[in-house]
Amino acid sequence: MRVTRTASERQEASARFYAEVWPHAATVLRAARFLMRDTLAAEDLAQETMINAFQSLESFRPGTDMKAWLMTILRNARIDQLRSRASEPKKLSLDTLGADTRPMDNAHEPDEEDVWHTPEDLLHRFSDAHLIRALRQLPEEIRWTLLLVDVEGMAHSDAARILGVPVGTVQSRAFRGRKMLRDVLLPV
Repeated sequence: MRVTRTASERQEASARFYAEVWPHAATVLRAARFLMRDTLAAEDLAQETMINAFQSLESFRPGTDMKAWLMTILRNARIDQLRSRASEPKKLSLDTLGADTRPMDNAHEPDEEDVWHTPEDLLHRFSDAHLIRALRQLPEEIRWTLLLVDVEGMAHSDAARILGVPVGTVQSRAFRGRKMLRDVLLPV
């Protein structure tokens, strides 16, 4: 990434960003909300993702999948957060010791992409507090898999490339994640 740009290069990069990347901002925010435990953290992650996308826009290869590229940036931003958090000393407060089971504000804002054709499409609807709690209980690698495969509708091969795992791992995580959700949501 080149740090210094001329005024015309900055203007051109900005125009390209708004034309190619910005239309996916709602998808990035929805993905961040799916992964994070609170709304502010999700918004921070989405903002960091969009900043990183702007700074790395020169590395995007035209003709490839913009959404997959953004999900990779989102995943890398989340990994960076986890790494930096792991090196920080643990902070505990009485407020954070209990599990937060409150639903997120505006957990899902309906838009034209909301279509119900399969049971997996229902994952687009995050207004149900029970579903939100169930999703939050899943391990992060399972949440990532469900986000990419069921929420974003990506092919297993694309999700595998983004997550850096074999296709079979994505398939088993998706199967296991759906089963875990069923077990939590529909107790015997």
